[in-house]
Amino acid sequence: MPPSRRFAKHFETPYLAREAVYPNDRSPARRLRVGYVSPDFRNHCQALFMRPLLKSHDHEAVKVYCYSSASTPDNVTQELKGYADIWRDVHKLDDDELAAQIREDRIDILVDLTMHMSTARPLLFARRPAPVQVAWLAYPGTTGLSSIGYRFTDSWLDPLGDTAADARYSEKSIRLADTFWCYEPLNGDIEPGPLPADSAGHITFGCLNNPCKLTDHTFGLWAEVLRAVPDSRLKLLLGHGGAREAVRGKFAALGIDPARLDFLEYQQREQYLRTYCEIDLVLDTFPYNGHTTSLDALWMGVPVATAIGKTPAARAGYSLLSNLGLSELAAANEQGFIETAVALSLNRPRLRELRAELRQRMRDSALMDGARFARAIEHGFVTAWKDWLATA
Repeated sequence: MPPSRRFAKHFETPYLAREAVYPNDRSPARRLRVGYVSPDFRNHCQALFMRPLLKSHDHEAVKVYCYSSASTPDNVTQELKGYADIWRDVHKLDDDELAAQIREDRIDILVDLTMHMSTARPLLFARRPAPVQVAWLAYPGTTGLSSIGYRFTDSWLDPLGDTAADARYSEKSIRLADTFWCYEPLNGDIEPGPLPADSAGHITFGCLNNPCKLTDHTFGLWAEVLRAVPDSRLKLLLGHGGAREAVRGKFAALGIDPARLDFLEYQQREQYLRTYCEIDLVLDTFPYNGHTTSLDALWMGVPVATAIGKTPAARAGYSLLSNLGLSELAAANEQGFIETAVALSLNRPRLRELRAELRQRMRDSALMDGARFARAIEHGFVTAWKDWLATA
């Protein structure tokens, strides 16, 4: 049994015996009350995605409530607050108190933005304070909770007609028209700069993902790429300590000189984005792809080489690249990933071309079209609402 289902079995089940009664107006075509719940309405990567959505909502279609559990609000909190119809600071409320507030607000659709990530509130959703509950944004997976009826995804992450894929979720999947993500960089004034290889004299691969995504299998694939591209280097985000020595040892065992590895400390966002000015090509992680980091790389003019996996987390790179018209960088398998990464790294003219055009590709795509994305989300809300009305 997957961990999310085990969690639900042990912790959600007691709440399901409680009767849930909703006095909400059941008109199928009216302004819906939508509530977003998150501890991360602040200077956090979630803001890269909530900002374009919140500022683009059609307030004639939805009345937007934000329930913020951010214990240390900041300037980003204040900006996001300005986009909501109703903003509630709820970090001092326990789950029972917050559920009562949501019922009092008569929320029609409650959106879980955190799922099982840090400081999430899954047992708030187990209390079923809203008739329709949706999981989105934290990651393209499942909560395992039967109290959350729907999840948003896209057809790149979860292909239409893939019944085996749909069976892995406790929620019903609603596929957004284009993309699971809509992105704003926040630090938008940092330019990509020229191709680093032109001044360095060698190719620099990079991966600035969370180190928890670094697996021995990924290292094996990367080692094949490094072996095929002489004098190339690899930049990794990894703090000082035993982890660096462990990674050096793993690459040495794979026949790669550890001196070809460059490690970076954790950085503030501006400096982190500038680091992409030192990277020619990002190598994705497997089986859990980069999500936000891949979008950051693409914004900074750095292409991402990936492979198409079997789960949504392993198809994130494919989804992002497909929205940019660059699906050729998403190989059908891992051997194809190696070949794609090697071929692109040896094609300096193509790397220069991509570095010059990727930012505009991003701006022109659904990945940065807030209004288009908001309409897709709102359509998803209407779909879920009508579905619930038909079964309530």
